[in-house]
Amino acid sequence: MKYTGSAAALGLTEPIVAQPQEKTIRIKNVDANFEREPLNAYRFKGGAITDSWQVAAMLESDSGVRKIGLGTQGVLWSDARVAAGHSESAGNALMYAMSERALQIIKGTSFTNPVELMEKVLPEVLDYGKKITGVPDLRKTFALNALVCVDNAAWLLYAHENNLKTFDEMIPAAYRPGLSYRHDKVASIPSFSVGTTTERIKAAADEGYFILKLKTGAAGTQKEMLEKDLEFLTALHKTIGHYETPYTKSGKIPYYFDANGRYEHKDTLLRFLDHAKKIGAFDQIAVVEEPFAENNEVYVGDFGVRIAADESAHTVEDAARRIEQGYSAIAVKAIAKTLSMTMKIAQLAYEKNIPCFCADLTVSPILVDWNKSVAARLPPFPNMSIGLQETNGHQYYKNWDRLMSYHPKAGSTWTKTVKGVYPTDASFYSQSAGIFEPSAHYEALFPK
Repeated sequence: MKYTGSAAALGLTEPIVAQPQEKTIRIKNVDANFEREPLNAYRFKGGAITDSWQVAAMLESDSGVRKIGLGTQGVLWSDARVAAGHSESAGNALMYAMSERALQIIKGTSFTNPVELMEKVLPEVLDYGKKITGVPDLRKTFALNALVCVDNAAWLLYAHENNLKTFDEMIPAAYRPGLSYRHDKVASIPSFSVGTTTERIKAAADEGYFILKLKTGAAGTQKEMLEKDLEFLTALHKTIGHYETPYTKSGKIPYYFDANGRYEHKDTLLRFLDHAKKIGAFDQIAVVEEPFAENNEVYVGDFGVRIAADESAHTVEDAARRIEQGYSAIAVKAIAKTLSMTMKIAQLAYEKNIPCFCADLTVSPILVDWNKSVAARLPPFPNMSIGLQETNGHQYYKNWDRLMSYHPKAGSTWTKTVKGVYPTDASFYSQSAGIFEPSAHYEALFPK
């Protein structure tokens, strides 16, 4: 398949021009630390994660201001080959080494805004990652995931140095159109790994969760996978297909499937969708995310359902390529691909009229609110009336309540799911979801 568009033609490679109010910020000191958090096994991509590394990056400017950015590592999600080729701890250690590499690159350098900083750092961090992982074509998402903590620290430093008090003020003018909506509610979307029983899914629907992320692409051969996926779809629709919700135009509960690239051929997905039609579930499919591997260049605009790009849309250039390939939705992840890259992708999608929603990386509560700050500002998803955000940490972290206690605004209205949604009220916007406020726990990782 030939792609007629180009990054240059789309205006994606033009440098961000410094705005008058932007100060030049020199990074005097850097530091990093991490904590390990045990998970209930989360199975996808033919593997599982049981140990999640929470990384913190500290940046200090010449003015003596110190800011700490957080990141959650997703080794299996960002490049399953690294996860398969190493122990879980070794895979995490490799990604952590890339975060540290990024900090060493920027120490002693200056920047005016984080988007510019990440554009400079990403290529070198990616090259370093290829060397230490032994994967010559390491996915860009792996490097972006490693950069999240650094990027978040840079945004907090940028906001402080330029006296920007809110998330809205912090968004550069070039990216504000794509992040200008203000939802008063954001869906809290739980995620269910391959093999989850319909009883567990029903229990979530009974609690008020109206859109559920359902992992398909069961383990085994393609034939075995399809058989299991069809059995699951049948049981799912029989169990919750009749549920109603006020947040969709049809009034029916929507299905959000994620195959994580497990489907090898177009015909296999067509058979899945034909079965959905046969049992009356087809019209309730809101989106199918990443059914094919990244190197599968099949056109996806003719399935009759919305196909979303997630991990294959590493950068804004990759997102543009996916749009040409017929992808009609993009899962954006400020907590997995950096806020800097997410702003660029969201703006492109806005200009191309491609809807976006926020997907999770099984991140900690503070990062949930970084992601929610984006989800609440994205234009409405077709046929739905509120913002969409996957949030699965409460399902998989064994110590979720303790992690929540680290949030500087723990207990605020917007941090709690109420009947399947987060209320993003006036306080959510005026207090910028608490992301500008320091967390005593993470500050203690970097004693002065």
